[in-house]
Order: sequence, then C-alpha cells, then structure tokens
Amino acid sequence: MVNVLTGPKGTGKTQQMIALANEQAKKLNGSVVFIKKTHRDTSSVSFDIRTICMDDYPAIANIDEYIGFLYGIYSSNQDTECVFIDGILKHADISLDNMPQFVSRLNQLSKECNIEFYVSISADKAQVSGDAYADCNYLN
Repeated sequence: MVNVLTGPKGTGKTQQMIALANEQAKKLNGSVVFIKKTHRDTSSVSFDIRTICMDDYPAIANIDEYIGFLYGIYSSNQDTECVFIDGILKHADISLDNMPQFVSRLNQLSKECNIEFYVSISADKAQVSGDAYADCNYLN
C-alpha cells in the first residue's frame, strides 16, 4: 500500500511523517526506514528507525535509480515493513508530471516485497490524483 500525504510547503507534513514513523516503529516487528532529502529535522526520528538522507547519494538522479535504491534497501534487510519518503519532489528528478509513474512503481514494489510506503508531496490533493493513485490511501 502507498499512503500519500499532500499539502502546501510549510504545513507540517514532515512532522506528521516523523510522528507516523515513530508510531510504526513502536508497533511493528520489522524495520522502519525514513528517507529525507537532507539531514535537517532528523533528530526527532526514533533511534529504532533507519534514517537515510538522499543528499548522501547524489548519483541517484532518476526514477529508475530511485526504485533500484528502494529494492536495494529491501534486499539488504528483508524484514523492512514500512518506508517513509518525505518530500519526494525534492528527490532525484521526481516531479508532479512523473509522479504517477513513480507511484505505480511504488505500488508494484509494495506488493512484491510487502512494504507499506508513506510518501509526502508538497502539492494540493487535486494535483495528485488519477488512475495511478487509485490504490493509494490519502492521509489528509
């Protein structure tokens, strides 16, 4: 399942994502991963959560590489149950135009590996809709 959190920049999506990740880390038996663009605001993420900052991986520059990176996370730790991706539009070349392709690929990865994804997007919900999002759960 892909859970989508939308809203304009500065509306508290990151803090909401951190709170959700911390909740999941308490109740799940498997691993929780939190992916952000930068190291900023990671101090409130529980120490049980694996935090990854994409600034440390500048070679990941497109959707194919990003999806490959996510498969790599899973292959290195197959008990990964939940992945949070904060501010996805700041990662690689992901934009509102190619978000449907990215979300479709995430849904496929979710089904193959039994991982629940939470993705925050700085956009209005109306901008993040359509067939590619049919299987998504909107959090707001």
